[in-house]
Amino acid sequence: MSATIAIDETGRFAGYASLFGQVDQGGDIVMPGAFAKSLKAKGQGGVRLLFQHDPKEPIGIWEHIAEDRTGLWAEGRLLPGVERGDALRRLIEGGAIDGLSIGFRTQRATREAATGHRRLWQIDLWEISIVTFPMMDGARIARASAPVASARQTRPLEATISAAIHLLRN
Repeated sequence: MSATIAIDETGRFAGYASLFGQVDQGGDIVMPGAFAKSLKAKGQGGVRLLFQHDPKEPIGIWEHIAEDRTGLWAEGRLLPGVERGDALRRLIEGGAIDGLSIGFRTQRATREAATGHRRLWQIDLWEISIVTFPMMDGARIARASAPVASARQTRPLEATISAAIHLLRN
């Protein structure tokens, strides 16, 4: 059985919006702690949940955003009654879309002479979007493991998402 994407009936989902120490398709490498100052100043309420980085497409709210040793972990909820959000919930459930991507302004970075890669040390985070093609391949909405996914028959989806979040964090 393949893993399924974890989203519940209320539109709650979670995943990594950015991963530390990995080169994205633009040659950027986000460093641990890069989001700390921005998150402290804005809180998750100051970071928008958009579709495809389009400021005209707000689709929900971020309920929790935090750095851990892996990257930028985000837990959000698509708002009911938002046409695009309702459609996205169905697309996420079906596995048709699962990318996450950050919208930001670089505040402090260095460039590696040998590779040309840019190390991002401080980022002003504006938004996190659900996207079709993320710049960082591993920035995805969480997938429940096969045993967790099979538990859907015996537990509510919210418990499945909590279990998937626990598995990803540990």
